[in-house]
Amino acid sequence: GRLLALGGNSGNHLYDWFMGRELNPQIGSFDIKTFNELRPGMILWVLINISMACEQASRRGGTITDSMWLVLAFQGWYTVDALYNEPALFSTMDVASDGFGFMLSIGDLVWLPFTYSLQARYLAWNHVELGPVWTAAIFILHGLGYYIFRTANGDKNNFRNGKNPKGLSSMQTKRGTKLITSGWWGASRHPNYFGDLIMGLAWCLPTAFGTPVTYYYIIYFAVLLVHRQRRDDEACQHK
Repeated sequence: GRLLALGGNSGNHLYDWFMGRELNPQIGSFDIKTFNELRPGMILWVLINISMACEQASRRGGTITDSMWLVLAFQGWYTVDALYNEPALFSTMDVASDGFGFMLSIGDLVWLPFTYSLQARYLAWNHVELGPVWTAAIFILHGLGYYIFRTANGDKNNFRNGKNPKGLSSMQTKRGTKLITSGWWGASRHPNYFGDLIMGLAWCLPTAFGTPVTYYYIIYFAVLLVHRQRRDDEACQHK
């Protein structure tokens, strides 16, 4: 039979439809959830950003601002990194335990591309020039966030796949699994979330402070990650 998601089998039909009853719905060998988790929404996000840069260029006589270049570079790199590291997706909570219901489908295919592109959409009509100092400062901030995000996620993914090239220490849980207790994961419960938040802030800063709308991403993402952190903590309590 088909695998069912624990969170989407509460007995409440509306809630189960929202959360997703089936863990990995398939058409033949085609895994619908795994495919939609990254590729369609993230690629559309980049295409929307590029179209917004073209809109700005048409309004400026063929050039775009340094702020638009930063947004294109940061969010484009994030997408390339995610697609390159796509195999790590199989160890994430979304794929391993969440069902594919309304929440994930709309989040992946609609919410992500059309809200994560707010910075580029704002800059298409509001031509913010940062100058070399602020451009360099935001670039360095993003680099710091990416370094924390990628190294922490790399350590976690290697460890979950039975690899430990850095010799990280760990503790045995009652359930028989192991938790990392050194490196980034020894210093913080969720270092990958921290790196993600730093990058998110760097995506918003190029828009300056003309409107709070472009800071929607960092606010939304902070709320999302706090919710995920609580779910992770609950899962760890059962280990």
